[in-house]
Parts: sequence; C-alpha cells; structure tokens
Amino acid sequence: MGRSHLPRAAVACLLALLVTGGFAYAQIGGGGEFGNIPPIFAPDPLPDRDFVVCRLMYNQVRREQAGGGWRTDYPYGEINLSIRFSELTRTRVSSNEQSRRPNHFVVRLTDAALFQCPFTMASDVGTIGLSPEEAAKLRAYLLKGGFLWVDDFWGTPAWEQWTSEIAKVLDPRDYPIVDVPLSDPVFHSQFSVQEVPQITNIGFWRRSGGLETRERFEDSPFAEFKAIRDADGRIMVVMTHNTDVADSWEREGEDPEFFLQFSPYGYALGINVLLHAMTH
Repeated sequence: MGRSHLPRAAVACLLALLVTGGFAYAQIGGGGEFGNIPPIFAPDPLPDRDFVVCRLMYNQVRREQAGGGWRTDYPYGEINLSIRFSELTRTRVSSNEQSRRPNHFVVRLTDAALFQCPFTMASDVGTIGLSPEEAAKLRAYLLKGGFLWVDDFWGTPAWEQWTSEIAKVLDPRDYPIVDVPLSDPVFHSQFSVQEVPQITNIGFWRRSGGLETRERFEDSPFAEFKAIRDADGRIMVVMTHNTDVADSWEREGEDPEFFLQFSPYGYALGINVLLHAMTH
C-alpha cells in the first residue's frame, strides 16, 4: 500500500536526481528539532523576489490524533521542498546567506506580509478555526491571486471542520470544492502524476511495519486531491485530504525505505503544484 504511479522513467529520473542531491534533511542537519523551531515571521516586504513558502499560523480549536496544529510538518517540510524545487527546476528560491537554508516564513492571516507571500501552506487543518477578520483577509488574499495548499488532515471529522471554516472564506455557492481529475494540468506541470499518493506520517508507517497508509483506516480509504477555483478557473486552494504529502519531504532523510516508498511521489506532486501555482 502507499505506492502511487509515475511512469517508470520518471521514477528512475527522480530517484537519480534526489539521491545525487543527497538527502535534503541530512544536508541541513537538525536532528531532534522537530516541533521546537521558533517561528520566523514573514517580513514586509520579503527579503527578495525569489520563491518562498509561507506557513499559515492559525488558531487550533479542536485536536486530531497525532496532529500538531499549524506546526505540523514545520519547518522541514517546506525547507526540504524548497531545496528540491531549486534542484529539480530552474526556479530561484529565496535563501538565507548565513544559514545556507532556503528561507521559510510563518504568517498570520492578519499580517500585512500575507499579501507578499506567493505561496502559502497549512497542515492539520481539521483543527483550524477562523475569526471573521481572518476569513476576510484570507478571502482577499486568494481573490487577489494568492495560493493556499492544505495538507495532512484525515477522515470525516477533520474534513467537516475544514469545510465549515473555508466556507467562511469562500461561499461554496460561488466557489465550490471540486475534485480535480488526473487529466488536469496541475498533475502534469513537470512530472506526469497518475495517482494521488496516500502518504502516511513516518511514525504510523513504522508502527504498521510499512504496510498501512490509511491513518484513519476505513474513514480514510484513499487520498483525495480537491480544489477551489476562482471565476476564471484558476486554482486558489488545493486540498490533499487523507494523505500527508509533506511528510515525504520533511522525513526524507530518516529512513531509506520510507524515502523510496514515498518521497519520489511526494516531490513529483509537490513540484507540480508549485509550478502550477507560479504559472497560473
């Protein structure tokens, strides 16, 4: 279980490039730091015009098993994705000259810097709660051309919480949540993704002996890729439900078997989404 489908040539190419580049997490170190990194808030203006991921900080109003609220997969999910994005594409990625790491910023929905962020990401959004002011700011950001990817939320209760909150932002009568078919250009920006990968967090994967990917079992039978589009059809919000794509980035250097089973598929999808967001 947990295997997605890419053409064999694409898998071989990705593996060669990823391994040649070295494990991103191993390159930057940071063992034992997970969950203990103080947030680096996005400055206004950003330090340069190169690509950067902004992590949304939100209020957590309920809890999910193994969830960490807005900190879930922070910061090594976006750090490693940014490293691979710079290696596998020609995109200029914003970096910190002193640490030699890609820049990664945290932004509140009420921060003016939100509108400087080209790409925002949030995890464990089955626990999110939005105030009226936050909902209004997120609506303005998305309708002005912003992009949000929400990931790593599992099962029915988490889905219902997320959809009730995003409905405060974008009225579902005007901006419905839709399934994205595999024929959509977002799945073919650079790599041909033929299935949405169901990726579990590494702890759950280890406890299952590497055999189970459904973190909520019967209530998370397969991964879903859904979106909200604007009036012109541009994707504003991507939702990867019943999968933890960011763990394939964050934990890529911890276990070679986990890396081989999940990371090429997670990076293929991640890079496709980034390129689509930047070019649409």
